[in-house]
Amino acid sequence: MSTSSANPARVPCPCGRRDRRELPLNYAQCCGRYLDDFEKTPAPDAESLMRSRYTAFVREQGDYLLATWHASRRPASITFEPGVKWLGLDVRARAVLDAEHAEVEFVARQRSAAGVATRLHERSRFVREDERWYYLDGDLR
Repeated sequence: MSTSSANPARVPCPCGRRDRRELPLNYAQCCGRYLDDFEKTPAPDAESLMRSRYTAFVREQGDYLLATWHASRRPASITFEPGVKWLGLDVRARAVLDAEHAEVEFVARQRSAAGVATRLHERSRFVREDERWYYLDGDLR
């Protein structure tokens, strides 16, 4: 069965999160619930938001990325580089600074349409407002 015809509930989430038995969570159990219904189901913490934003890049869901970007730093639009293949996400560290601020350090790997592999290593900052987490900004490593 090809990925395109596979049951979406059984497709592993692109973010790579695993359960207690170290089995990959499927999209619907993991980031799908946030991406598919952001208004009703916001990410419960900064790491979940960061993972769901990675998944949104994989799926090219710009509307979700914009909705989860803090208004003070949100760009007017998002464009995706044609042919980019996202290869994986590694969460290196997470820190809850207080009830409204958190940081997540990660490495995301991708390959361009031309076959050039790159790594995005960032320490991202998140802020919680009105019961929702938002991506604020980040420092590249």
